[in-house]
Order: sequence, then C-alpha cells, then structure tokens
Amino acid sequence: MPADSTQIHNIGYRHYDGPRLGRAYATRSLFSQSLRGAYGLGRSAKSKVLPMILFGVMCAPALIMVAVAVATKANDLPIDYTRYAIVLQAVISLYLAAQAPQTVSRDLRFQTVPLYFSRPIERVDYVRAKFAALSSALFILTAVPLVVLYVGALLAKLDFADQTKGFAQGLVSVALLSVLFSGIALVISAVTPRRGFGIAAVIAVLTISYGAVSTVQAIAHEQGSSEAISWLGLFSPITLIDGLQTAFLGATSAFPGKEGPSAGAGVVYVVVVLALIAGSYAALLRRYRKAGL
Repeated sequence: MPADSTQIHNIGYRHYDGPRLGRAYATRSLFSQSLRGAYGLGRSAKSKVLPMILFGVMCAPALIMVAVAVATKANDLPIDYTRYAIVLQAVISLYLAAQAPQTVSRDLRFQTVPLYFSRPIERVDYVRAKFAALSSALFILTAVPLVVLYVGALLAKLDFADQTKGFAQGLVSVALLSVLFSGIALVISAVTPRRGFGIAAVIAVLTISYGAVSTVQAIAHEQGSSEAISWLGLFSPITLIDGLQTAFLGATSAFPGKEGPSAGAGVVYVVVVLALIAGSYAALLRRYRKAGL
C-alpha cells in the first residue's frame, strides 16, 4: 500500500463516565428477573400458562369458602389459615417442580452462569438472589389465598381479633414453608442442567417423602404409638411445617389422630427446619463454586 494513502480515522471511542450501579443493583436486578420469571412474566405466553393456572387453583378454594361464609352468615371459616397450605400441598409441589428448575437449570444448561459471575456480581449474590426470588414467588402463591380468606372473613363480620390472629399465624407458617421448600427445590434443581430430571426429582422428594411418612404415621397410630407419630414428622418437609405450626402457632395437627408434637418436641422441629434452610443455602453456595468453570 502506498505510504501517501494511509489514513487515520477517529471513530469516537470514549471512556464511560456515567454512574456505575454496582453489585447491589445487579443482585436486585437478578432477583427481580427471577421473581418475574417464576410467573412467566417477561417470557413467552406458554411460560405463563402453568404458573397462572396453579395460582388460580390456589386461590379458587379460598374464594369459594368466602362466598359460602358470607352467604350462610357462618360463625367461622370452613378452614383455619394454618391448614390451607397443608391441604393444597399438591399444588405447591407442582409449582415448585415447574419453577425451581426454570430458576436455575436454564443457566446451567446454556452455560450462562460464568457471565453472571463476571464483575460486579459474586457467586454469593447469585445464590442469594435466586433463593430469595423463588421463596418470594412461593410466598405470593401461598399468602394471597390467606389474604382472600381474611378479607372475606371481615366482610362476613367474623370476630376481628380472632381472624387477625389466625391470619398472622398463617402468614408465619407459609413464610417458613416458602423458604424451606424453595431451598430444598433449588438444591435438587441445581444438581443437573436437565430440567426434566429436576422436575421429577422435586416431585419425588416432596410428595414421596410425605406419602411415606404419612403411611408410617398411620401404622404407628393403629398400633397405639402416639409418641412416635410426632417424631416421624421430622422426615418430610410438609410434616415438618405441620408439626411446627401445631406446636407454636395454635394449628390443629393433620397427623393421624391429631397427634401433633408438644412444645418440647416442637423445639426440635424448629431446629430441623432452620438447619435444612441453612444447609440448603450452604449446598447452593458449594454447588456454584465450580459451576460453569
């Protein structure tokens, strides 16, 4: 090339001098995106179908109960606030089985995890955002029906103090359930990038464990081993929540013969629930130390 044809072009590259929102903003954005994704928001119409159907299924019984209570001028609601999530546990399990793999498995399958771990976000931020997002999504799923029941109870002019107390106890119960179930489901889902395996594993852990524990509890009840019934409840997530709220939140136990744990055994339930939540969080941190590398 002739020397006299050489040209230098200024294409306008400049340093970025604007605000750098940093690690906290990135974590909040990941939380918001994951929470919206748990209900299919910001995704395709097909992704919205199942979570919205399950949300409707969770709320429908509450609406029916409220309508009946108002129409018949009942003295109380047909179901306690603390019992609602226990009765509809199958819907909760289906929701988690569908959304927990979606929350974490896609990032593993498409190998986008290393992109998150480039600055400024850290691995602990990723785990915290995903854990908080799924817990919040599940809390919405389980708490909104309780709000419907509470508003309906007030419209039916039921006792304000009793309904407020029951509503508060129900919120505490579903908050613990949301964090515990989400932690377990996320750990299971993060093991494999294959969404189908994650769905099957979450359903198996949540439903089979409950079925097995309930069966053994029924056998213990038939044999008159009432003390064993409460201790057997430690081996399933749903019976853990049932036993904890029976011991400390004034709930009626769903165990055979209504043999819920005493306050002393309830302390063990609290310890186990907290240990599972902390263990799930620690397991996720350990999982993402090597994810994508």
